[in-house]
Amino acid sequence: MAPQREISAWRPSVPGIVEVFHAHYTEYAYPMHVHEAWTLLIVDDGAVRYDLDRHQHGTPHDTVSLLPPYIPHNGAPATEDGFRKRVLYLDSSRLADDLIGPAMDGPDLVEPVLRRRVGQLHTALAHPGDELEADSRLTLIADRLRGLLRPRSAEELSRPDRPLAHRLRALLDERLVEGIALDEAARLVPAHPAHLVRAFSGAFGIAPHQYLMSRRVDRARRLLLDGRPPGEVAAATGFYDQSHLTRHFRRLVGVTPGRYARS
Repeated sequence: MAPQREISAWRPSVPGIVEVFHAHYTEYAYPMHVHEAWTLLIVDDGAVRYDLDRHQHGTPHDTVSLLPPYIPHNGAPATEDGFRKRVLYLDSSRLADDLIGPAMDGPDLVEPVLRRRVGQLHTALAHPGDELEADSRLTLIADRLRGLLRPRSAEELSRPDRPLAHRLRALLDERLVEGIALDEAARLVPAHPAHLVRAFSGAFGIAPHQYLMSRRVDRARRLLLDGRPPGEVAAATGFYDQSHLTRHFRRLVGVTPGRYARS
């Protein structure tokens, strides 16, 4: 089989993400190199072996690998079929430099739930218009990574905060069409972004981005029944474009906007 090198890379409009990088390599091996950003890595097929700070590491199933900035590392396929990986490069606004030492000591985190959440984050990043979802997911992932690298005592853990959740819900209702970034919401409420997302989810049983999309779809239903075309409805209800409306509408209603209107 001929060597394969398939890649895709982009910079989403989500604070703290320097780059998203997806790649499929069969025989390529990275030489020793460094990044100025944190490297958050999951492997979907195969496995990678690498050296970090002169110690050997690997990426078995359900592993999330977090490589700190400025620390030399390499990488090579650990299986004959190579590997398929998804990577996020994060700046220090998400993970501070004081975590570099703990990450060097244990860069490979075997936690299936965290692994699944990183995969869900990549899915959100692939769809323009889902920036609030991506930001919320990344905020909780970064908070979990900090907790794994520097475990907190029970007294430090956040408690449910229903008044805070209600303030955020009011803000989301106010910004239903134009939307709001998580960091702006955190400044206005105010609260730490991770605590804000956890408080909302704990109080209402739904994440902030899910609440916002549900409200938008609900409004879209009314406009479609008024006879307005899906493209116009998408713009009027805050969706990125018609395909963005269609994806969320079908997820919540079970049919496309066009079929719903024709019914």
